[in-house]
Amino acid sequence: MSHTLPLALSALTPGSSSPALSRSSLSRGAVAPFTLAASGFPAYPTASRLPLVPALAGPPKDADELTPAAVPLDVEAALHGEPLRIMVVASEGVPFVKTGGLADVIGALPRALRRLGHDVRVFLPRYSSIDPVRWQLETVATGLCVPMDQSTEPVDVLRAPAAPATASGSDGPGRDVPFYFIDSAHYLQREKPYGYPDDGERFILFCRGALEYARSVGWAPDIIHCHDWHTAIIPNWTRTIYRDDPCFKDSATVFTIHNLAYQGIFGYRILEVAGVAQEGFLFPEVPEFANVVDLMGRGILFSDVVSTVSPRYAREILTSDFGERLDPILRERRDHLYGILNGVDTEEFDPATDPHIARNYDAFSLDDRPANKRALQQQMRLPVDESIPLIGIISRLTDQKGFDLLDQVAIPLIEQGIQLVVAGTGDQHYHTMFQRLAARYPTQVSINLTFGQEISQRIYAGSDMILMPSRFEPCGLTQMLAMRYGSIPIVHAVGGLADTVQEFDPAANSGNGFRFASPDAFQLPFHLFAAVVRALEAYRFPDPWRDLMQRAMLADYSWDASAEQYVALYRRAHELHQLGKPRAAAAE
Repeated sequence: MSHTLPLALSALTPGSSSPALSRSSLSRGAVAPFTLAASGFPAYPTASRLPLVPALAGPPKDADELTPAAVPLDVEAALHGEPLRIMVVASEGVPFVKTGGLADVIGALPRALRRLGHDVRVFLPRYSSIDPVRWQLETVATGLCVPMDQSTEPVDVLRAPAAPATASGSDGPGRDVPFYFIDSAHYLQREKPYGYPDDGERFILFCRGALEYARSVGWAPDIIHCHDWHTAIIPNWTRTIYRDDPCFKDSATVFTIHNLAYQGIFGYRILEVAGVAQEGFLFPEVPEFANVVDLMGRGILFSDVVSTVSPRYAREILTSDFGERLDPILRERRDHLYGILNGVDTEEFDPATDPHIARNYDAFSLDDRPANKRALQQQMRLPVDESIPLIGIISRLTDQKGFDLLDQVAIPLIEQGIQLVVAGTGDQHYHTMFQRLAARYPTQVSINLTFGQEISQRIYAGSDMILMPSRFEPCGLTQMLAMRYGSIPIVHAVGGLADTVQEFDPAANSGNGFRFASPDAFQLPFHLFAAVVRALEAYRFPDPWRDLMQRAMLADYSWDASAEQYVALYRRAHELHQLGKPRAAAAE
């Protein structure tokens, strides 16, 4: 039997589980039914194929049923305290090395903290791609002996006295954050940051080297801020090896989860390398972790506070759906768990000054923006027509980013008459998928298998909408950058996407984008399709759409507000660390 769906906005309301053909949509003459079967849209499974045995009861799966139980942060009081010494340890950071959003955080948050008056120092590995000549790095230590696997390994330490100015050319306050690089020819000088059999040993050496250098110069940080599994061993060390060290005994640890899916799982040998083998495996009650070392889990367990990169993601990871098997441990530590939304670099990404786009503009000169759409259409060899809705995708092309959902509705979406511009790399399956779409629809689809600042910012400035159908998204920067440039986000309402994008309400003229969600995974492709159609219908009305663009562009997603929350988080971590010391001593 054939199924049909109307394409009118009124027939595809948010959250509807089935389409309904309304009289209003018929009267507008906007309905053009299409056949799902003919368009390749998958049929829902029949009732006879559903599981006969009900699913076993487990922990709550709805992120709204759980919430971190931590004491609220007092931001106002935190800003009046003494300046903090903050040691930031991470595996990547712009402008030196980047593979994902973590690098953007490390490039921007320390500068925002510095503007607030704190002493911030950032430590990164010195990969081969980080050229000391290009970045004018100076050597500040040579042959520093770092304990490793019952022996020592020599490392050098290099420093960039100030974070180099980015494309904005600004050398103002906050640019003078020192970056330190731990250098080991054998372990760290690799072309890629990750993906080697000895990654565990590599990052243990890096972390230990960062701590040993701080000790050698007598710099005692108040806060050690660790990011993702690569630095998760540090909170373990501050509770064991460095517990009584004069340099670190008063240092509180903050462990930030950027993506829980990457956990750093190794065998028992890594504990010997790290010097904590006497503790053994920490999670014998969890079958998946009974005989492996999960470094992410250790960071969660030993740190004074745990944070994620959005409030919604902090709730989601407490559930079995998003917890990546660490949800039981996270629920145990929910009174130390916080979610702070990432910001964006408003100097680097500013359509009023961006040198990469065809014409500069701001929220009050939107008449200049269409020149960027025309330039993008020309560059992508698509018909130049301002009336055609142009949807952009800037993403890693992977399952996590929801492209399996788009795969199921891509053809009927393109047949609505849109143009689609894609920039990104990832799984070969999705490379092929988009290449086939471009071959079938050469005047509507342009695929660019590359990542780059220039092409990304041209898509932000030239597209009408940005599509992000992610299965999960801890924070997401693309939707915030798109809004800053006036491109309206269409997102799956998960993680940071749910925190930053509110559904457009044409009656109230409110909201800043379009969202889709469904508790039924089988219906997600339909709701993705419906959200795009709602956006296309709204695009037909220029005045409300212009208001929508202005609201999106005027929202404040800068790092300044987030940095203030991090200062409050640091002070909370320090308070908990001081409270925990007497308890640890009593337990001995």
